[in-house]
Amino acid sequence: MGHGLRRIRVLLRGGNAARVAPGRKNGGGHAPVPGLRLAGIGGQNVKLVIFGGGNIGRSFIGQLFANAGFEVVFIDVDRTVVEALNERRSYDVIVKETGEPDRSIRVKNVRAVHAHDEDAVARELASTTIAATAVGKSALSHVARTIARSIAHRESPLDLILAENDRNARSTVVDAVRQTAGSHALALLGIVETSIGKMVPIMPADVRNADPLLVFAEAYNRLIVDRSGFINGVPDVSGIDAVNNIRAYVDRKLYVHNLGHAAAAYLGNRIAPETRALADVLRLDEVQSTTARAMSEAADAICSEYPADLSREALTDHIEDLLRRFANAALGDTVYRVGRDVPRKIAKSDRITGAALLCARHGKPFEAITGVFHAALAFGACDDDGNAYAGDEQFRSVAVPRGAEYVVREVIGLSASDHIESTVAKRFLGYARP
Repeated sequence: MGHGLRRIRVLLRGGNAARVAPGRKNGGGHAPVPGLRLAGIGGQNVKLVIFGGGNIGRSFIGQLFANAGFEVVFIDVDRTVVEALNERRSYDVIVKETGEPDRSIRVKNVRAVHAHDEDAVARELASTTIAATAVGKSALSHVARTIARSIAHRESPLDLILAENDRNARSTVVDAVRQTAGSHALALLGIVETSIGKMVPIMPADVRNADPLLVFAEAYNRLIVDRSGFINGVPDVSGIDAVNNIRAYVDRKLYVHNLGHAAAAYLGNRIAPETRALADVLRLDEVQSTTARAMSEAADAICSEYPADLSREALTDHIEDLLRRFANAALGDTVYRVGRDVPRKIAKSDRITGAALLCARHGKPFEAITGVFHAALAFGACDDDGNAYAGDEQFRSVAVPRGAEYVVREVIGLSASDHIESTVAKRFLGYARP
């Protein structure tokens, strides 16, 4: 993979461009509440309540805060996970990197409450100034209503970190709080959007059965947060990176990271349909180069959309790092997992069509992205048992046979009367695979 990545670096840079570090230093948003003390300030431990004890919750958010001296309380519906956390008060994260021995991180000072124990959940929220969610789009509204009921009885503010891969997570929470506790409750809720870049694979069933708390993850541990979302101040937690314009980083995640991840899966499945591992398809030159070009096209548009926040050099660094991380064979990620749910991933607001629309809006080419779209239409990867994802099977049997125009107009919903959408539709429909 080393030689391949060097070729990709030349493709992305077009020469020896100077490297610009993309990181930003932490900083406060709103002024901190008087008298509030955060972990690492004066040595006083505080508590994080996190809704969602799944892989991201445990391997990422819980790990960062526990390592910073916080007590971490997970709220979850999985009774097995809740009971195991309360029995052990710790769990292990296994960091997996290709070419390196596994590294185990013991996360301590943790416990859990079952989500259906509403009184216990209310008590935990009442005794903290910071909470987080890592529950997924389908459960976020319900969790937000639970938090809203707690806010109705608070006198001091609560910061809520939304560790969700959802561009609309903030509006989901705002709507739920307004409906449950009224608009005035929002004054006591610091809604902190994030960009979640950490990759965590689905745990193998045999490992999960042997230890329901064990989780595999990559080494990447950077949590990008909206500085202005905090009311109580940015917590002193190593790995938290507070930025001024979170929207730039959310879009970078969707249109560069998520696009590239899906591109590798779709292109890999088209070129090597029997290959299961994502790292293996990324060894193929055509998959590497087309994935890199698609990410680079999206990066050009992102740079035009957010010129004050993301430099082209920083985005090139980011793409190189992502390609290396995508190819992490030790993580065990699969073409099926990364590519499944095609209708969602080609939707107008999602990674492929959304990136193409952004390119069209800024007059940027999106040739490679168009190729990824067509590879997605042919995606047929199955899980280890030989089963296709249910939504993909229906999409492939009902929508795809009607042709690309049906998918573009009826499934994605690109309008012929909108100039930008029409531009993307025409390019998608006029594509001829090289």
